[in-house]
Amino acid sequence: MNEDEELRVVRILAIDDHEMTTTGYKYILEAERFDDFEVRVDIATNYEDGKEKIEFSARSLNYDIILLDIQLFPSHEKEIRSGEDLGVLARKIVPESKVVFMSSYSDNLRINSIFKSVDPDGYMVKSEIDEKSLRTMVETVIEKPPYYTAGAFTAIRRRMKNDIVIDELDKKILYYLSIGTRTKDIAPLISSATTTVESRKRQLKTLFGIESGNDIALIEEARRKGFI
Repeated sequence: MNEDEELRVVRILAIDDHEMTTTGYKYILEAERFDDFEVRVDIATNYEDGKEKIEFSARSLNYDIILLDIQLFPSHEKEIRSGEDLGVLARKIVPESKVVFMSSYSDNLRINSIFKSVDPDGYMVKSEIDEKSLRTMVETVIEKPPYYTAGAFTAIRRRMKNDIVIDELDKKILYYLSIGTRTKDIAPLISSATTTVESRKRQLKTLFGIESGNDIALIEEARRKGFI
């Protein structure tokens, strides 16, 4: 390319509640010399800020790529909010944007939930992210998605054998249990019967492989898998 020609700009939004992580992505990607474009990265470090930037993007110039961590700091309203929720929002209001998850979680059950709700253009396990993989991810997702790191690809292959997904009602039950709400008090909060909550808890314990575990074990396993 002639030095006088202006490179097109690929706009990326990186959302992660660890500012050092998003700053690292920004520093690496903006310093990279791509053949046909240059990268500009905006960052957000919580759910609200990320939501605001995505909504603003829908009214102006859409982000080419949105990078999402699964777990984000709780919203001010103390509702259950995550990178998965932002992925669903992005698919709805900025469908042209590519969505890539960059998470510590490589559990096939968690990835199954993400693929059911968002169907992302990429998934990277954080322990596998380096300068080379970041560059390759951007080039691949812009031209011919999807892009997966090795750990993510392995989990995705396992996912194909399991079509089970945790729905919004399950997530609400897990959340209320995690903040100490008793089972009988959860039912009115989610407009369900106590028997429904009990049944859902049993199903979740079976799904997580802790059939004989108590509620504390259920919460711990849900946290380990990234659902809380």
